[in-house]
Amino acid sequence: MSESVKSNVQPEELNIASSPEEAVNAATTEYIEQNSIEEETPQVQVEEVGPVEEGSGVRPATRQEIIERLKAIAEGDDTLNSKAEIEALKVQFYRLRTAEIEQALKDFVADGGEADMFIPAQDELEEDFKANMNVIKAKRNAWLAAQEEEMKKNYEEKLALLEQLQALTEKAAQGTPEVNEFKALQARWKEIKNVPQDKVATLWKQYQLYVEQFYDVLKINHEFREYDFKKNLEIKSALCEAAEALEGEQDVVLAFRQLQQLHNEFREAGPVAPELREEVWTRFKAASTVVNRRHQEHFEAKKEKEKENLDRKTAICEEIEGLDIASLTTYQAWNSATQQVLDLQARWKEIGFAPQKMNLKIFERFRAACDSFFKQKSEFFKETKGALAKNLERKKELCEQAEQLKDSEDWKATADKLAKLQKEWKEVGPVAQKYSEVLWKRFVGACDYFFEKRNAATSSQRSEELENLKRKREVIEKIKAIDSTLPGDEQTKLLAALTQEWNSIGFVPFKEKDKIYKEYKQASNAIYEALHVSANERRLANFRNNMGKGGNSLQREREHLIRQYEAMKNEIATYENNLGFLSVSNKKGASLVDVMMQKVEKLKQDAELILKKIHLVEDEIEKGK
Repeated sequence: MSESVKSNVQPEELNIASSPEEAVNAATTEYIEQNSIEEETPQVQVEEVGPVEEGSGVRPATRQEIIERLKAIAEGDDTLNSKAEIEALKVQFYRLRTAEIEQALKDFVADGGEADMFIPAQDELEEDFKANMNVIKAKRNAWLAAQEEEMKKNYEEKLALLEQLQALTEKAAQGTPEVNEFKALQARWKEIKNVPQDKVATLWKQYQLYVEQFYDVLKINHEFREYDFKKNLEIKSALCEAAEALEGEQDVVLAFRQLQQLHNEFREAGPVAPELREEVWTRFKAASTVVNRRHQEHFEAKKEKEKENLDRKTAICEEIEGLDIASLTTYQAWNSATQQVLDLQARWKEIGFAPQKMNLKIFERFRAACDSFFKQKSEFFKETKGALAKNLERKKELCEQAEQLKDSEDWKATADKLAKLQKEWKEVGPVAQKYSEVLWKRFVGACDYFFEKRNAATSSQRSEELENLKRKREVIEKIKAIDSTLPGDEQTKLLAALTQEWNSIGFVPFKEKDKIYKEYKQASNAIYEALHVSANERRLANFRNNMGKGGNSLQREREHLIRQYEAMKNEIATYENNLGFLSVSNKKGASLVDVMMQKVEKLKQDAELILKKIHLVEDEIEKGK
């Protein structure tokens, strides 16, 4: 069919988004697209008509009134000429529906609901609206079928006229022209308008042949014939000028349609003088070729652009379909993915139509991908709503516990408790964004209040610890300064006195404790090693220096040492008893015996050291009596 009349209606691009308002707009546009009465029409030659006035003259104000007006159109006989009004009613119907849903959304949010959870109510009027639109579409389809049937009938009638023209031409060649009958056949030919487009050219060529043959053989008054040729030449020259002027028409499609009308008029015009026929036709055909070439190039470029648009839209669909939904486990992840989808939707809107056969299919794929994403997002938010409420209650409890502890002056215990609360706070999941910042400020405020008080109260304690650190470093320097030329006993006494001084000094800063003690042990051990004092002798010396300290009485210390001594004796006896059962006949048995004997020897040395400690304690007890 000719592009001049063929409908090029393509589905509208829909606006899809995550918000209910945009979803409503998308659904509205989609329904208008699916229920459009813009059907593909047969190729007919019709006169241009002006815009169709709306039937009532007053646009309905409500959706019910729109349905009533559509019903009146559907029941009437003027559905074809009411097309403009029908399209206007259709758009108004869904604009009103959109306004209703937007108001319902505002009311839902005002009542405390969240916009993401809003679901529009079922539209009770839409079925009546669709039913009336379907009736109108059915009537229009029936009209199209009638047009096709009429074109077939017209074609058959024109074939019959051609046979009659042929007969008149043959009769005129024999010297008996029937001019009036010929004119009557021409008038009837012009009255018959629409025929199938693929038959137009063939019919016209055959008709033109018989007409020209009739004029060629017709022996009538020369002045009449010349006058007829002259008038036809004027008509066809004007048509050539009109065709040539179409080269400057910016709208290529409009130029092509106007050219089809000029072709119809050129066919209907009578012949010109034989010597001018080829010249006039060549001129008209040349102008037509320019318009047709522009039209062809326009649609080839459009076709290529539509193919490019399809590729871009396919890539967007693949990108949305390829989103890893399983990895979206947090609000932040969903919000990020939502923004990504919205950006893709914005890109989609900027892309033009795809090829007509694929335009609806690619859009349905795009819509399905977006719908699937936002449906899964909605399900995620519904599932996590209960968890958010639970997390909110737990964080409120943690705030209350922190606030109860903030005024405590038990610095160590309270600090430990607050540290546990802070750890638990991190383990509790997220809460709704509108509560998150407020709760966090409340919790951290209570914690900061306590630690600021503690820091202020313990500043003097830190000063004392730093002073103790200084004194212990001085003791270490004194130990290092012991004269190695003195007798061993004197060196040991000096070391013992410095050890007592070390033990009398209080705590040092926690971070320095291990380091300063290591330096102290290295300095002490250096003297013992120089004097060849064994490890047990050092431990005994340390015991002597610390004896009776730490809150234990000498009597309790003696009892504790005796229990240790008895336990070691029993352990030694057990090992020695087991040694009697071991065989040394194989390598494995001999190795085990060696290990056990080493343990027995070590236990005996330790037991001897404890016994010496017991004697020292008993001596001190005797001195105290």
